[in-house]
Amino acid sequence: MSTLTGTPVTGDTGAPASRRPLLTGVTWLVWRQHRAAYLTVLGAGVLLVAWTVFQRDRMLDFLTGYGWPANGVETLGPKFEPYAAAFQPVSTALGLIPVVLGVFVGAPLLAGDLEHGTAKLVAAQTVSRTRWLATKLGLTALVITVSTVAPSIAFGWWWEPLKQEATVLDWTSGAAFDTTGPVAAALTLFTVVGGVAIGVVLRRTLAAMVVAFGFAVAVQLAWNWLRLELGDVVTVTTDKGVLAEGSFPTLPDAAHQLDQWYLTGSGELLGWSTCVDEETEQARELCLRQADVIGWSVDYLPISQMAGMQWLGAAILLALTAAVTAFLFLWARKRLV
Repeated sequence: MSTLTGTPVTGDTGAPASRRPLLTGVTWLVWRQHRAAYLTVLGAGVLLVAWTVFQRDRMLDFLTGYGWPANGVETLGPKFEPYAAAFQPVSTALGLIPVVLGVFVGAPLLAGDLEHGTAKLVAAQTVSRTRWLATKLGLTALVITVSTVAPSIAFGWWWEPLKQEATVLDWTSGAAFDTTGPVAAALTLFTVVGGVAIGVVLRRTLAAMVVAFGFAVAVQLAWNWLRLELGDVVTVTTDKGVLAEGSFPTLPDAAHQLDQWYLTGSGELLGWSTCVDEETEQARELCLRQADVIGWSVDYLPISQMAGMQWLGAAILLALTAAVTAFLFLWARKRLV
């Protein structure tokens, strides 16, 4: 009889190796406390990206079947309308993200802890208020950035082939400008951090959500006014009269016209409605000649400025976000509990 012997394997007890948890300490606590909101936001972002990719493939299949880009979109007529209309609900959803997250994520983030006494419990632990606040804001900002940047990139990818088609989306509108590039994430971060600050000051969740809604709407209104102010206005003038066919200046494709004027020989600008009340064409021509009108002066923004305007606007929004964040940390040192 023989006996089998071997070298024992050390350190292998057959039990599965323990894994280090992905989140620990305060980070785990914050995730655990807000995981429902975080997972909802991330899930909505994933669904929005999936729907956008589906719509883009559907649109390109249709356009390819009709010989696009050799045959322009304008030749398709009503056949393309369902594909153009598909942009609107997605852009509307993207446009609502700053308001929704500002009210339902930003406002209750700290207001709930202050209202229910959770903040006092946290302050009684070894973790500092600054670290607790930094973790709350940092993890929330990370979730928001991921869930807004991904749909924004997907939407821009969908719209890119038709970017020059103003009939699909006007690039200066919120539906296009605010939903592509860096603006979506910057606008959402500012609204959410503003909601957090409102919650910290009011210390009541419901009141904070109501005020945060008003704040988010005000931000949207102010942003709508600021959007076009971010560009450098281009002016084109002509001196071939204003009544002849083809006298109006030709603008670049997808250019956004801001205003148009009559230009006189002395360089003065007159409103385009000058002499419009004259009863006959001859009387109007005489009126314009007496006013010394020699051509048009048109102000516009070319689409080539879009990316620069978006980054400038995003920089302004991120600077405001940083200022509100600094206020939150200063407030936290004395009055967060």
